[in-house]
Amino acid sequence: MTVRKPAVADMFYEGDSDRLALHINALMGAVTGEAGRAPRGLIVPHAGYVYSGQTAARAYSCLLPHRNTIERVVLLGPAHRVYLRGMAVPSVDAFATPLGEIPLDRACIEQIVDMPGVCVSDEAHRAEHSLEVQLPFLQTVLGTFSLVPVVVGDCDPDRVAAVVDALWDGPETLLVVSTDLSHFHGYEEARRLDSRTCSRLLARDSTLTGEDACGAHALNGLMRSRHCGRLAIDLLDLCNSGDTAGDKSRVVGYGAFVLH
Repeated sequence: MTVRKPAVADMFYEGDSDRLALHINALMGAVTGEAGRAPRGLIVPHAGYVYSGQTAARAYSCLLPHRNTIERVVLLGPAHRVYLRGMAVPSVDAFATPLGEIPLDRACIEQIVDMPGVCVSDEAHRAEHSLEVQLPFLQTVLGTFSLVPVVVGDCDPDRVAAVVDALWDGPETLLVVSTDLSHFHGYEEARRLDSRTCSRLLARDSTLTGEDACGAHALNGLMRSRHCGRLAIDLLDLCNSGDTAGDKSRVVGYGAFVLH
């Protein structure tokens, strides 16, 4: 079995399994889950846990009452490390974190691999953190599940939407889009920009740019998908690195949303 090894353990999150579990449990213990219908999708940030972990935990806490319903996670995040046109899926059989290995749903991956804009690229996944930082949270809050990881590069939103709709089926499938919001503005300017971006997402705007969110291509595809149009979207948390572990001169924005 081929396995994609962790690339950002000890950088974005604890590399020791015991310390990692303690950190995630502390983050989860500090938030209150959203009551109500089972989540069908999440939008979550992907910075280091000291920066955005509390915001991510706010979204993941919504899964706890429904952890045994979810069998598959379709995870989309932007390409940071390589230039990518379209979307990339890996060829490996599993992704690993310090908490163990997650099997990939190879049948689902084969279902989309010949769709327009989709390619197989282990290089696009090898060092990418936007997907990896979500995995320890998922391993903590869910039972047994399989993973469909998709790195999204420069891609037409209708092509992303087609992949989303092909994979996002019944309540056993959770869709997660990994994205941060604005980057490297002053604190007050970031608050203004990110508030506007959140309002646009709640209105299902599919014309975001990289200035609004690094995961803009994935978000635009999500907003164009027919499944998204049938769901409610709620903003759970909004902050930036100036609120958590950074100074306020150049901040990165973080938002958490649930789709249900």
